[in-house]
Amino acid sequence: MKQISFLFILFSAVLYSQKIQVLDEDNSKAIANARIVSENQIVYTNEDGFAPVSAQNKSFEISAPGYQTQKLSAFRNVVKLQAKVTDIDEVKIVNVNLMPLFEDLSKNYHKRYYDEPSLYDVTLKSKSFNNNQLTMLVIAEAKMWTKSNSYNYKDGIRKNYDNILQMQLNNVKYFKKKKEGVFNSKSNDFNHADMGDYFFNFEIQRLIANMKMKKSKTIGRLLGEKGDLQQIGINIKSENGIIIEGEMEYNKKDKVITFYEVNYQQSGYPPYKKKNTEGVEYDFQLGDVWVTFDFYKKDKTYVSALKKTEADNFKITHDGITDVRKSSTEMIYNTFSKSDKKGLDPKVDFSKDFWDNVPVKEDKETTILLSQKEQDFVNGN
Repeated sequence: MKQISFLFILFSAVLYSQKIQVLDEDNSKAIANARIVSENQIVYTNEDGFAPVSAQNKSFEISAPGYQTQKLSAFRNVVKLQAKVTDIDEVKIVNVNLMPLFEDLSKNYHKRYYDEPSLYDVTLKSKSFNNNQLTMLVIAEAKMWTKSNSYNYKDGIRKNYDNILQMQLNNVKYFKKKKEGVFNSKSNDFNHADMGDYFFNFEIQRLIANMKMKKSKTIGRLLGEKGDLQQIGINIKSENGIIIEGEMEYNKKDKVITFYEVNYQQSGYPPYKKKNTEGVEYDFQLGDVWVTFDFYKKDKTYVSALKKTEADNFKITHDGITDVRKSSTEMIYNTFSKSDKKGLDPKVDFSKDFWDNVPVKEDKETTILLSQKEQDFVNGN
């Protein structure tokens, strides 16, 4: 399992007529990445707390990590969420044994998360930074088909990726790119681990692999509990020098993780050599990666809502010059439907750069809003 113990990172619509802004009730600051579920559709707020919603939707469920969920029976322009509060006097240090929890979830993954063929409408958003300057912004809509909503290792290692997941690129809403940096680090090294990163069961196995290393140290802490939901802290010091820290929300009744966010601190892993598409060798230093998965309950099972990775402080060195790279990629699962289809046609060719695939035009309402900083970048400001 060593090959998955650390994390690699690759580098005319009708507008919604309404938008909701989600704010912190105490300080009125915008809440980014708040989830809004409305009549079988999911959207997330941008960095300024805004999200588009359909004018036809009447009910909304709004939630965000660290805040109390709020349900609305009518549209409101501004929604303020209350922070979850824990009485400090009642806090006790309670350890959680993480290994059996994750091993049980891995063993029973197909029983607790939806595992039949599925078709999603998804929104893709990708940003790249070089030396702290935004160099690329892409926002697109796509369709995603998956056979079992999980990673199949046999098909993955054999590169039978179409048996696991297929995507069809639709509308490219925004695509702006500046010069990446002093060196082209692009490579054609899409492999089974890159496909695995789409799925939470693969992430669970990666975490277990780090915990099982002989000299690794793992600490789990109960941070809060309300009803069936537990907030659990994760701290793993891996034998290979990687520190993994974060939190997850665990439903102890259903025995599922409903929200998961961890940070792989990988700068302690030694640099190694890579080659770009032109065959030029360079030094590559791993940085830190935030991994986020979000799920919601639908018809007594759990379905994907969000998958996000944020990479920071990755270093590319060539001819004595070092670029510091940062990136983020998120996929929002806007709609879900059961599928008896055997895939998509046409579909994305994963052997080449994702954005080199030709989109299939499909007009529909947009499900994402640019933040002010992103809009300034698109406008060239």
